[in-house]
Amino acid sequence: MSASDLDPVIHPTHRLRICAMLIAGNSVELGVVRDHLELSASALSKQVSALVDAGYVKQERDRADSRRVWLSLTRRGASAYRRHVSALREIVAEAERASAETS
Repeated sequence: MSASDLDPVIHPTHRLRICAMLIAGNSVELGVVRDHLELSASALSKQVSALVDAGYVKQERDRADSRRVWLSLTRRGASAYRRHVSALREIVAEAERASAETS
């Protein structure tokens, strides 16, 4: 894993945080994500749309209340998120090793 393994769709901070919330839960209501990230509805919509367009996130309307939207990671999204996080961890580990070598 290296910086080249970083996913440009997931990398922006809000998208990374959205994926982190979704990987932890099976399905999360859009309003919960919005409140947790403290984003406006339009800003969240833009970030979610990028993830949906990439095939990483699935949106489903609540059958009982169509105003409620649930988000979940697709298999492709979960895999991309895990690779991205692994690449980030490797970058941090390399920096720590380099720092330890120069100390």
